[in-house]
Amino acid sequence: MKAVAVLGALCGFVATVLAERTFEEINAACGAPLFADDNLWDDEADAVAKRLKLPEESRTSDQSSFRLYPPADARFLGARPYSQSLLADGDKPSGLSMVFANKGDAVELIASMLENSQVAERRSDLRGNRKAIDADAETLEAALTGLFGEPSTARLGEGRETREKVLRWDWKGHAFLLAAPRGEYVALRVLPADVADGGGKSRVPDAELKKRLAARVERRANGDVILRDMPMVNQGPKGYCVPATWERAMRYMGIAADMYVLAMAGKTDPGGGTSANDIAWAVRDAVTGAGRRMESPTVKLTPDGVAGFIDQGLPVMWGMFSTDEFNAAADERLRRRKDMGDPASWSAGLEGARKDAKKWHKDRESGHICMIIGYNKQTGELAVSDSWGPQFAERWVTAEEAKVVSQDAFYLILP
Repeated sequence: MKAVAVLGALCGFVATVLAERTFEEINAACGAPLFADDNLWDDEADAVAKRLKLPEESRTSDQSSFRLYPPADARFLGARPYSQSLLADGDKPSGLSMVFANKGDAVELIASMLENSQVAERRSDLRGNRKAIDADAETLEAALTGLFGEPSTARLGEGRETREKVLRWDWKGHAFLLAAPRGEYVALRVLPADVADGGGKSRVPDAELKKRLAARVERRANGDVILRDMPMVNQGPKGYCVPATWERAMRYMGIAADMYVLAMAGKTDPGGGTSANDIAWAVRDAVTGAGRRMESPTVKLTPDGVAGFIDQGLPVMWGMFSTDEFNAAADERLRRRKDMGDPASWSAGLEGARKDAKKWHKDRESGHICMIIGYNKQTGELAVSDSWGPQFAERWVTAEEAKVVSQDAFYLILP
């Protein structure tokens, strides 16, 4: 019994030592200057992003985000991160997320699969990716256990399809959460311990959300009515437009979301390709659990047709075909529109574009989802926002152009 007591005391001593890692030791193990001191949460978010070399992805009146798709030689805790993102509330960090081997960002895998016509070889490629996911999960678990001792288990997120089982390590108010759903992804998240205690769930009071939505409707002198404070999520070099757009819409409505989790819930194909209906069904629990509701309304693609939603501060997720003609028109309009001047003259100058749109053809291979975030009744235009980075946050097209490429699929999250 005495030997058992001594062994127990020794184990307790080892656990205490592991729990007292310095931030310098953690940084050295990570291979990155994650910490400047013992508290990440009182740092300035811009300073954290700067030392981690994360470019700004989005900035609204109350949130900001930073994201990097690192080069192939990057390592964090001995594994290659494919995506690194930092979220901030106000000017303080609220969470760091890193995704390692996963079925979306494995661009090399997808390229080899496309070149492979043999079913057996494709299956081998997929098995190889699953092995990479398993290997990264083992590497990260071993590294974190070496730093902090044995983990506990926890649940993170809201909803049956979007809740993750995670391994959890704690250090001085920071929760390190490792998720590795089989065949999907490996994600390491660093959250405030009290947020992790609540399962990472978030809910904005109804009155507060409605106040925010009303304040986000911006009416410009040129007749534009546009929604401000739409977070950007850059889907990166993969076909994650559906998960990324749903993450944007959910975060806009005060619901915690992550495109990789949404891709899993929506059964996204390797490299991309998701049914918007599948994700809508999969996230229903998470949306209703946050006190919101969902609709798939019939929407007339005209300024009058979308005004009822935009005027309430509500973006419309829109299924469409992202054709070369459509994007060329939207990009060209973006370059010239800053010099619009008189709305009536601008509208008259769009007559050629309205007529040209009738000659366009739907490319069924270019399925996409984006957001309608504004309108201008004087010019007959709609504002759209794509999940491709800040330069695609606001583009304008005529109603006629929008109608030609529409799949007539629309989704809303309502307060």
